[in-house]
Amino acid sequence: MAEPTTPFTAIILAGKRPGKDPVAEAAGVACKSFAPIGDRPMVHRVLDTLAAARQVGSRILCGPSQSMIDQEPGLKSRLKSGEVKWLAGHSTPSLSTYHALQSLPHGTPILVTTADHAMLSTQIVDYFCTEARRTGCDVAVGLASYEQVKTAFPETKRTAIKFKDGAYCGCNLFGFLNSHAYIAVQFWRQIEQERKKPLRMMRVLGWWTVVRHLLGRMSLTDTLEHISSKMGIHAGAVILPFPEAAMDVDTIDDWRFTQSLVSKNTL
Repeated sequence: MAEPTTPFTAIILAGKRPGKDPVAEAAGVACKSFAPIGDRPMVHRVLDTLAAARQVGSRILCGPSQSMIDQEPGLKSRLKSGEVKWLAGHSTPSLSTYHALQSLPHGTPILVTTADHAMLSTQIVDYFCTEARRTGCDVAVGLASYEQVKTAFPETKRTAIKFKDGAYCGCNLFGFLNSHAYIAVQFWRQIEQERKKPLRMMRVLGWWTVVRHLLGRMSLTDTLEHISSKMGIHAGAVILPFPEAAMDVDTIDDWRFTQSLVSKNTL
């Protein structure tokens, strides 16, 4: 049976969170996504990568604000030409994603990533999208082996999500494969709302599940099955063989390190 050919619509989260952003301040730009990597602002690197990916069709940029876009002529020109659609960002990533999904035909396959994913490549995008479809799941998340990331980039600090069968790094790649997947955004919003209230978040996820995870007794598969049960849909993961997929720019150190990688043409 032929694989689906409907291209993904890419949603790029580029909103500015409240307060000062150290990366934006260090780069002297209005928001982090405008910080340059090589000779281009990060947001342009991501948009160009998605434009060249075989699995991606249209692109929607969520944020930054119109006043910030006015300070970046190249981005303003791209939006004005209609090459990229713009939607206002909201207070959280999940809320921005939720509103972006509402603007699309129900069931459209969606790829969500971020404007600070400076090391994103067409190879990573096409691999993730292809494998996300093959999972047969409603929603899929991209992960990279923590050991592979540390081996490739020992100078950097990456957050490890630890499971019984290994540790992984998030890659800011999410696939919403069909209309059922939209339920996952509601669940994401619920978790996001409770993230600063541990007891409430434990109730959302399930007390026993949280305890088992903290004790290192849950595998990645166990966790995905539990989350699937909580959401009422099938959630899966795509393990990416590209350690650079975990290299988004969260801190000034990340930004400087990524600049050094590009300047040395190591990626």
